[in-house]
Amino acid sequence: MDHAAALERARLLLAEAPRVLVLTGAGISAESGVPTFRGPGGLWKEFRPEDLATPEAFARDPRLVWEWYGWRRGLVAACAPNAGHLALAHWMLGRAGVTLVTQNVDALHERAARTAATARGGDPSPALPIRLHGSIARVRCTRCDHGAEGDDPVDATARETLPACPACGALLRPDVVWFGEALPLPAMQRADAAAREADACLVVGTAGAVQPAAGYAMAVVRRRRPLVVVDPGPTAFDGMAEVKLTGSAGAVLPPLLG
Repeated sequence: MDHAAALERARLLLAEAPRVLVLTGAGISAESGVPTFRGPGGLWKEFRPEDLATPEAFARDPRLVWEWYGWRRGLVAACAPNAGHLALAHWMLGRAGVTLVTQNVDALHERAARTAATARGGDPSPALPIRLHGSIARVRCTRCDHGAEGDDPVDATARETLPACPACGALLRPDVVWFGEALPLPAMQRADAAAREADACLVVGTAGAVQPAAGYAMAVVRRRRPLVVVDPGPTAFDGMAEVKLTGSAGAVLPPLLG
């Protein structure tokens, strides 16, 4: 099947599905310039996870961890949602029954949803993702249940200058899932429900190496529902996909979802 025929087949599969689960990974944001963690040039080739992305690392040296996350926030702030993010956001705002589950913490899906909603004069909520790994644009307290949007610059020159909880005064931390931590239960429950109910699944920019995210796509396939994969390289899903569209999200999603 050539690319044009595969694209038309994928369009039909998604159009005929009342409920679609969309699963995105680092690949959709890589073309916006957001560094990935795995693969050639990934951040974990340069940094040690145990030094920067564990509860123990934060307890040992919160200043160092905040310094790194402040640097990452700066990188992400310089990036913009690409054509793939925007096509997905517009598509979700234009039809019902789509649930987006993302492994990304960069908040580009949220920014794309707001951009698309502004253009349409509506509410971005239907295009907001379920965030399995949290968001770099949020903070939460290390002591109480306070959490909030918060991606302001962080002064990490001393422990005393780090962000503090307005409710109890304890240190705030990035609201992301670190190594050794459980994924947020409400997000997992919503993603589980979407996978159980989906009539089709669209996977974009993820190689399928991380669980439980990869398991949601596989759950849809086990129910004999179609899987469409968009990725420039090989993925663990290719052999089970009804259609594999080789290419970047920015190049493939606009014609697929437009």
